[in-house]
Amino acid sequence: MRRGLPTKKPIHGVKHIIAVASGKGGVGKSTLAINLALAIASFRHRVGILDADVFGPSIPRLLNLKAEPQTNEKGDLIPLANFGVKAMSMGFLVGEDLPIVMKALQQLLHQVQWGELDLLVIDMPPGTGDTQLTISQQIVLDGVVIVSTPQDIALVDARKGANMFTKVNVPILGIVQNMSVFVCPNCQHKVHIFGQNGVLKTSKEMGLDYLGDIPLDADICELSDFGTPVVVTKPDSFNAQCYKEVAKKIMNKINLKN
Repeated sequence: MRRGLPTKKPIHGVKHIIAVASGKGGVGKSTLAINLALAIASFRHRVGILDADVFGPSIPRLLNLKAEPQTNEKGDLIPLANFGVKAMSMGFLVGEDLPIVMKALQQLLHQVQWGELDLLVIDMPPGTGDTQLTISQQIVLDGVVIVSTPQDIALVDARKGANMFTKVNVPILGIVQNMSVFVCPNCQHKVHIFGQNGVLKTSKEMGLDYLGDIPLDADICELSDFGTPVVVTKPDSFNAQCYKEVAKKIMNKINLKN
C-alpha cells in the first residue's frame, strides 16, 4: 500500500456523485453542468450542485443566487437553493483572496450539510490542475462527464482531461459535444461553426461513450446569463430536450432510476 495518498470518502447523505469537466475554458461546461442538474431534478430526483471552479465560479449567476450561506450548529455550510436544486459554490465563499482557496475547497467537500441527495453534480474548473486532483483523490466519484466543442484545439485538451481522470481511477462516463451546430432562427440553415462531429470521432478513437450534442443557441446563452436556465424556463423546447437526453444516458450509467 502506498503511503501518503488521501483516503477517498463518500459525502454523507449523497448517493451518487459525478463531475463535469473540460480540458479548457470557454466550452460551456458550467452551463452544461447546471442544465444537467436541473434536467435530472426534473425526473424527480433530489439533486445538488457543487461549484468547485476556483477562479471563475459560475453557478451563483446561473442559478441567480446571491445570498451568503448560513451554517448549522456544527459549523457546516447550509446550501442555497433555486429551481429545486441545492447549490454550494466557491463564489459564495471566496472573493479576491486566493490563498484561502484550497482551504475553502476542503470546506466545500467535507463541511456542507446537503441532507439527502440522489445526485451531487460537481462543476470542475477547466483544465487539469490541483483542484481536479484534490477532488478525484478525496471523494468517491461515480464518474466524470467530459465537455468539449468540436474544434481540434478543444479536443486536444479534452483528451488530456480524460487521460488525467483515467490515471486517478475515475471512470469516464462519456463525452458531450457542446455548441455542435448553429441553426439560423430565420431560415433554419445549419452552420457547424466549430467543425462537425469532432467529439464523436474523438470518442470513438478513445473508446469512450458519446453522450450527445448540445446546439449553439442564443436562447441557451441568454437564459443562462439571466440565471434562468433553459431546462426550467423552456422545459419543452428542443434545447431542453437535448440536455434531458444526455441526462438520461448519465442516469442509466450510474444506475439512477428514471
